[in-house]
Amino acid sequence: MSGKVTRWEEATPVEMLPGVVRRTLGLTDRLMLLEIRLQAGATVPRHAHPHDQVGYVISGEVIFTIGDQNIRCGPGDGYAIPGGVEHAAHATVDAVLVEVFHPPREEYR
Repeated sequence: MSGKVTRWEEATPVEMLPGVVRRTLGLTDRLMLLEIRLQAGATVPRHAHPHDQVGYVISGEVIFTIGDQNIRCGPGDGYAIPGGVEHAAHATVDAVLVEVFHPPREEYR
């Protein structure tokens, strides 16, 4: 795979869940970079996957449940979720996140 630039306006928005939209902005054989937009009140239910996931809150506020911890994150806060750990997210207001997955999630390509 060679290098590539993905323009935000050219990245296809995909509604994953009601009020949760992702755009794939970067992809290699080993990493995937996504933008996630959540509308106020949107929830990503508790789930787990084998991929490591790290992220950064650009704007808004999200309450993450990671394992048995509830953590409120706002602009500038980062988070890390090891593969296999159950987690969920709830947006208290409109929010924008940047997330990286290793390895890439095939279903998000």
